[in-house]
Amino acid sequence: MPKYLIEASYTVDGVKGLLKEGGSSRRTAVETTAKALGGSLESLYYVFGDDDLIAIMELPDNTAAAAFSLAVSAAGAATSSIRVLLTPQEIDAAAKLRVDYRAPRG
Repeated sequence: MPKYLIEASYTVDGVKGLLKEGGSSRRTAVETTAKALGGSLESLYYVFGDDDLIAIMELPDNTAAAAFSLAVSAAGAATSSIRVLLTPQEIDAAAKLRVDYRAPRG
């Protein structure tokens, strides 16, 4: 099953909700959502910096990942970005594929 990295930043209302509900409650909410989409939450961490949390999820496909992203955005308490995670073996397989590509010429 594909893995995805979710990076999220809370809005002001999201931070208020986090202060009220706590971090463990939010982890449970993300885990429940992942399961409802046919996946699982591998890990979730709160972080310092531009983002407030990062999570790694397994989801069935990009459609499920997009559904998760849309639900987060529609809720309005956070903004998020999702990145597809590739294994070293997937990169090995990609490197073996023949690709005909021509760069633009100036």
